[in-house]
Amino acid sequence: MLGLAIALPIIGVYIMTSVVLLNFPLLLHKKKQVKFRCRHISHRGGAAENLENTMTAYRHALNMGTEMLELDVHLTADQQVVVCHDDDLSRVTDTELTISDLKYKDLPPLMRTLRVQFQPGVTCHMKNEDCHIPLLESVFAAFPNIPINVDIKSNCDILIDKTHHLICKYNRRDLTVWGNFSKEVTDKCFKKDPEIPIMFSMQRTALLIFLFYSGLLPFVPLRESLLEIMLPVTMIRRFEVSTTMKIMCYLVDWLLISPILFKHLDKRGIQTYLWVLNEDSEFNLAFNKLKVAGVMTDYPTRLKNYLDSGNGPPLANSSSSNEASQLIKQK
Repeated sequence: MLGLAIALPIIGVYIMTSVVLLNFPLLLHKKKQVKFRCRHISHRGGAAENLENTMTAYRHALNMGTEMLELDVHLTADQQVVVCHDDDLSRVTDTELTISDLKYKDLPPLMRTLRVQFQPGVTCHMKNEDCHIPLLESVFAAFPNIPINVDIKSNCDILIDKTHHLICKYNRRDLTVWGNFSKEVTDKCFKKDPEIPIMFSMQRTALLIFLFYSGLLPFVPLRESLLEIMLPVTMIRRFEVSTTMKIMCYLVDWLLISPILFKHLDKRGIQTYLWVLNEDSEFNLAFNKLKVAGVMTDYPTRLKNYLDSGNGPPLANSSSSNEASQLIKQK
């Protein structure tokens, strides 16, 4: 009885303190000062409207008001950092080659028609003759003021080093977020330069869930600046999945997709981005129910129209919209 009499007040104080800090985290933590806040994020440049990860796709996305470009990088055999989602080129070219085995000058062109990975049954057709895999340096040079989300697709120290060199060369440490689902890769990125914002890895996301439901989250410092997660329910609607997978998706959705969690993170300066959302109903769920900061989409025009209709949060970052306006004027 004595032990219970001691434990109950301690547990009560813990719960009360956790709830207070969940709602007022700045009592304990310094708010992260990320230089960008993006609602409209173009996944691979807008993979349903132009060939993914091409310069044409990026320019079109900016003309459609995107505030951030999301892309993926690999390293060629001659150590050039290139923008492409897959190392294996069989999905996007007419070859069975890999980026890591080829020099940059030998990379084959993209196919004129590509399947949109997150929109089953939809294909994207080349709008002009731009079917080239670009250098990351070309993207940084062309869009110096646009926030860019860089997914380091392989656990390669040289790739991380060269990507970091380009980020510094183009003076965009405060305009870039980088990392990967792999904790090992993201840890290397953070160790390389703690001043560049990083995303949560899959392992750290699992830890985040544990901390949230145990009440420990308000007490724990977080190094990440972006939580980028799939919206599981949308994947179930689009893809044929097994019953087991459906149960897992619903479980993840129930545990992770929480407005309370997102609000707490936002108060700490950590933005939540959901991917890949392509329908107005999904945009509405993300912005108006879940209250996330931003959405990654394959359809930048569709998301632009949704936001222009007065839906979603107000524009918080003006640099990307200004650059988009300049691109429009140049056309």
